[in-house]
Amino acid sequence: MTSVAAPEPSRAWLVVSAHPHKERVAIENLERQGFETYCPLIAKRIRHARQRHEVRRPLFPGYLFVRAPGESLSWRPMMSTRGVRSVVRVGDQPGYVDERFVAALRAREIDGVIVAPAVPFEVGQTVRLADDVFSGHVATILEIDEKDRITVLMDLLCRPTRIKVDARRISPV
Repeated sequence: MTSVAAPEPSRAWLVVSAHPHKERVAIENLERQGFETYCPLIAKRIRHARQRHEVRRPLFPGYLFVRAPGESLSWRPMMSTRGVRSVVRVGDQPGYVDERFVAALRAREIDGVIVAPAVPFEVGQTVRLADDVFSGHVATILEIDEKDRITVLMDLLCRPTRIKVDARRISPV
């Protein structure tokens, strides 16, 4: 996040820290006061009782972006808003992010959720390991997780072996 001390009032968003898991409460109360809010969400897969569910979670847990109505940059009322812990500050001044940062996040949204760029790999694909102890070895992708960690199956010492690698350390064969 790019932080600036003296932004152009109509182009800046304040960064607000919310109480743990209270982003929705903070948003509702800030919007009731006339503030524009933005809390980017991501879709996350969770497992519970042997079932997988997809839930929406904040991209930046505990933080949201707020813009004051009109040209006003009065952030003091936010401090007593239910759900708000504090306004992130740089010294004595509130911390801001440029409107372009928020616009870039919103541009990646589909149905209200930030979508990660497509992974260039798929399960079952044969890849070559690079930049590693196993550099040059060929493996097959078994699983791709949300954090770009890829589980591959490779033949190591004449045995099939599962290892996790970073997506940046493999290339298609």
